[in-house]
Amino acid sequence: MTILPSLYISHGSPMTAIQPRRVGERLAELAKALPRPKAIVIATAHWLARQPHVGGATRPETIHDFHGFPQALFDIQYPARGEPALAARITELLDKAGLPTTLDPTQGLDHGAWVPLRLLYPEANVPVVPMSIQPQLGPAHQYAVGRALAPLREEGLLVIGSGSITHNLHDFRSGYSEEREAPYVRPFIEWIERKLGEGDVEALLDYRRQAPFAERAHPTDEHLLPLFVALGAAGEQAHATRIDAGIEYGLLAMDIYRFDSAVTAR
Repeated sequence: MTILPSLYISHGSPMTAIQPRRVGERLAELAKALPRPKAIVIATAHWLARQPHVGGATRPETIHDFHGFPQALFDIQYPARGEPALAARITELLDKAGLPTTLDPTQGLDHGAWVPLRLLYPEANVPVVPMSIQPQLGPAHQYAVGRALAPLREEGLLVIGSGSITHNLHDFRSGYSEEREAPYVRPFIEWIERKLGEGDVEALLDYRRQAPFAERAHPTDEHLLPLFVALGAAGEQAHATRIDAGIEYGLLAMDIYRFDSAVTAR
């Protein structure tokens, strides 16, 4: 069985679903480069809970968790089937790792899940199991969640963290654009790339103190936390590959990261 990488995807605005721009191109290329997974486990920044929750629905609904967007977005359905047996196994893996977990048999796919998955696998023919993140528990907790999921990659499963490498929606009122980027975006994403390249997990877990402009890039950090799930799932000495998908609206960096384990990266 091929060991799949884990991925961190910046899913951007819900409009990415109908205006995919560069991130759509990069995700389509990535899907072609990867073996087709048996199933996908996706930790999404738009499902928040105090402890890990895992979606066990047989047919997870497409959740349109936004407002004020064109009707075309609300008309989109992503009819991927779920995988209840896999959801139960994930719950067991996390419980054994000392991370008490709840199985939710009704949870659907929010836009942090279905928007990027629609660009990766538009035919919705790969089963999907969504997972929540725990913003009050911080990066080290999410990294531990990822480490607990690492065995799944050896079984042909794709582990994804879906968020945004920068995410300050307040700055939509600041007049930034493709011609006038927010000054904190590039220093922040360059620091993340450098620390991932160095394998400096300790610095990354402490990013809110060490990274430049961390609180400007992430006033709250729920959109960066899925990065640590993907990083943890790749195991120790993971090899990180940054896939540049541009900066949208001058403030939302759309970086994608592919994490290969030390064995598969050689």
